[in-house]
Amino acid sequence: MRPHQRRIEPTTWVIASGVLVVVFSASAQQPAPGGTDEPVRPKFTFLRFTEDWSGLRNADESQLADPWDSLKYVPLSDDASIWASFGGHARLRLENWSDFAFGGPADADDTFGLWRLALHADVHFGENVRAFVEGKSALATDRDLPGGKRSSDVDSLALEQAFMDLTLSFADGASLTIRPGRQTFLFGKQRLVSPLPWSNTMRRWDGISGILEHEGWTVHSFWTQFVPVLKYEFNEAEEDIEFYGVYATTKIIGDTVGLDLYYLGLERTTATFNGTTGGEDRHTLGGRLFGKIADTSFDYDVEGAYQFGEVGTGDVNAFMIGSELGYRLPDVWGSPRLHVGFDYASGDEAAGGDVETFNQLFPLGHAYLGYIDIVGRQNIVDFSGGVSLRPLDRATISLTGHLFRRAENTDGLYNAGGGVGRAGGHGADEGVVAELALTIKYKFDSHLTGLFGYSHFFAGDFIKESGASEDIDFVYAQLEYTF
Repeated sequence: MRPHQRRIEPTTWVIASGVLVVVFSASAQQPAPGGTDEPVRPKFTFLRFTEDWSGLRNADESQLADPWDSLKYVPLSDDASIWASFGGHARLRLENWSDFAFGGPADADDTFGLWRLALHADVHFGENVRAFVEGKSALATDRDLPGGKRSSDVDSLALEQAFMDLTLSFADGASLTIRPGRQTFLFGKQRLVSPLPWSNTMRRWDGISGILEHEGWTVHSFWTQFVPVLKYEFNEAEEDIEFYGVYATTKIIGDTVGLDLYYLGLERTTATFNGTTGGEDRHTLGGRLFGKIADTSFDYDVEGAYQFGEVGTGDVNAFMIGSELGYRLPDVWGSPRLHVGFDYASGDEAAGGDVETFNQLFPLGHAYLGYIDIVGRQNIVDFSGGVSLRPLDRATISLTGHLFRRAENTDGLYNAGGGVGRAGGHGADEGVVAELALTIKYKFDSHLTGLFGYSHFFAGDFIKESGASEDIDFVYAQLEYTF
C-alpha cells in the first residue's frame, strides 16, 4: 500500500464492526440440522421468489431447527391455502482502491464501505395466485473516488420488486404464468441480462412477463421499461428505455446438454457508439450450449449472439462470442477445476456511420471480464484461464487471469457499465493487457457467507498511449447473511 493511501475512516470501522457482531451472533445461534426426517428446505437463491417453502407445511415444532423457520412458512387461513414466507439478506462490503481509473484523477486511492439490506414477503393464495414484494436500502460511507457515491452504490430506500403471479395449468401438463409488475431478470450465464448482484443497488424493470413451461422447456417472454436508480428518490421506470424479448431454455441429449435460445430487443431514444448518435433500435438473436462431455470430467459453456437494427441513421451489425472449457480433477486434493475461456465482442471499424460495436445490454460483466470492471463486453478480445479448488468443505479458492486487447483499434475501451473508459483514436495499439484476480469464499453455514478478493490490473500499451496508466489494485472483503 502506498504511503499516501487513505486510511479506513472511523465511521467505516464502526459500521463494519456493528454489522459483523450482529451477523456472527445470529449465525452462532443457528442449531445444527436435524436428522433424516427433516422437512425439505429449498436452497437460498439470489432470486428469492424462486424458493418454495411449502415443504414446511406439515413440519412439527421439533423439526423447525432453524431460527428463521417460523418466518418461512406462515399459514394465513384455517386450511393453510393462503400462506406467506418472509425473508431477506444483509450484506456488508469494504473496498480498497489504489490508482482507481489508472491513477488519472487527483483522488485515485480510497477505502469505503457499502452495505445493503433487503426484505421480502411472498404470499400465496392457493395454488395459482401469489404476490411477491421486495424492498431494499443500499448505502455507503464517503466515497472520495471520481463520481463520489454512484447510482451503483446508493439507493437509500427502494421498491426492488413488486409483482403478482397468475398461473394457469393445462391438461397436458403445461403451465403459463402471467407476471405483471416490477421484476428482475436472470437469464442463462448472465452475459447479457443480469440483476447485477455484485452492484450494491442491483437492477429491476417494470412490465409484464409470460412464463410457459411445457415438456422440459421454459419460455420466458417479456416487455418492460428499465428502472434506473434515483439515489435519494423513488425509482420510476424510464419510458425512453424499452426492453423486451423471449428467452427459452431446455435440456437435450439425455438431460446432459443444456440449450438456451433467445431474442432480446432494446429501444432507447438516445445512444452513442464511436461517434454515431441517435435513437437506438437494436435486436439480439443468440443461443447457448452448456453441459458435460459424456462421462468425462470436462464441462463447457458456449454462447453466441448477433445484433442488428439502427442507431440514428447508421445500421447495426455486431456480434459476440463467450466460451469456457473446464476440467475437474476429483481425485486430487481440493478437487481443483481448471478452466480456459475466450470472449469476443465486436468493435467499430470506423468512427461515425454504421455501428459494429456490440451492445452488452444488461450484463454481469464482473464475473467474466475481470473484477475491476475496467473491461466490458464491447470491442474486446479476452483470453482467460484459471483454477479453483476446495481445500475445505466450506471454502473455495479461485485464481483467474485475463489477457485483453481491443477488437478494433479505431474503437474505444468500454467498461462493465457500457461507458467509454478510453475513446478510440487515441492510440494505435490494441493492447489493454491483463488482470489477475484471487478470490476466497467461505460458507460459515447455510446463512452466512464470507468473500475476500484481490485483483491487479496491468496497464498495457493502449492505456499508456491514451492517458494515465498506473496499474490498479482492488481489495475487498464481504459478509452476506441470508434468511
